[in-house]
Amino acid sequence: MANLAQLLASMKIPDLAGKAVLITGASTGIGAALARAFAAQEVKLGIHYNASREPAEALAEEIRAAGGTAHLVHGDVSREGESERVVEETARTFGHLDGLINNAGGMLGRKPTAEYTDEHYMKVMDLNARSVLAATRAAHPWLKKQGGFIINTTSIAARNGGGNGAVLYAASKGFVSTITRGHAKEFVPDRIRVNAVAPGVIATPFHERYTNDEQMEMQRKSIPMGFVGTPEDCVGAYLFLASPTLSGYVTGQIIEVNGGQLMP
Repeated sequence: MANLAQLLASMKIPDLAGKAVLITGASTGIGAALARAFAAQEVKLGIHYNASREPAEALAEEIRAAGGTAHLVHGDVSREGESERVVEETARTFGHLDGLINNAGGMLGRKPTAEYTDEHYMKVMDLNARSVLAATRAAHPWLKKQGGFIINTTSIAARNGGGNGAVLYAASKGFVSTITRGHAKEFVPDRIRVNAVAPGVIATPFHERYTNDEQMEMQRKSIPMGFVGTPEDCVGAYLFLASPTLSGYVTGQIIEVNGGQLMP
């Protein structure tokens, strides 16, 4: 982590400095790695969290101690109205919003299809799908003022159907991939680029909760590069998609970060 921070601090992307960006689900895992990376680019950060209050507070303090700007915003984005409130609070705090990274999501347990209840279905879809739509809808009027970007976190599961007990999660991420392409076309006149990153098997609290050691080893063996990725391995794709200098002619695309596990 220290080596990555040093590299990013010395490898500046000038057109990101001073931008205001909200990252949902930023307290741990990929979201926390993104927060550190964007802070190194002098981005003003909205750090959203839900259950992981202490890691979020520690992350914000770390960024501030290094001279960065971080605004903590709490909310359960699976609940109606919360995504919108999180976006509005962040945008009004900074007075503008230049980028939205829809990263919040989760599997909420491995269940075979025969065991799904309507309640479980709604919880998974509200967290992974509806929250992305709601946050995007709330961010749109802010982003169109000067142009900006949206980056959605989808998953390798959106293409391969997910592992055991993860079909519904995979389907919700398929929604995210599809809406990424649709919004990319819809928001072109507003100078808003919309793209996504699809992580593969990444060592995060997600897998600590839902994947045992045997399952993790089976997944590792299916990766041509031979190892499980880290949150830091995902960072470069997001920075690339956020920078209009680096990716100004890129929209509606999904960057796969999976060690070669899936080559679409």
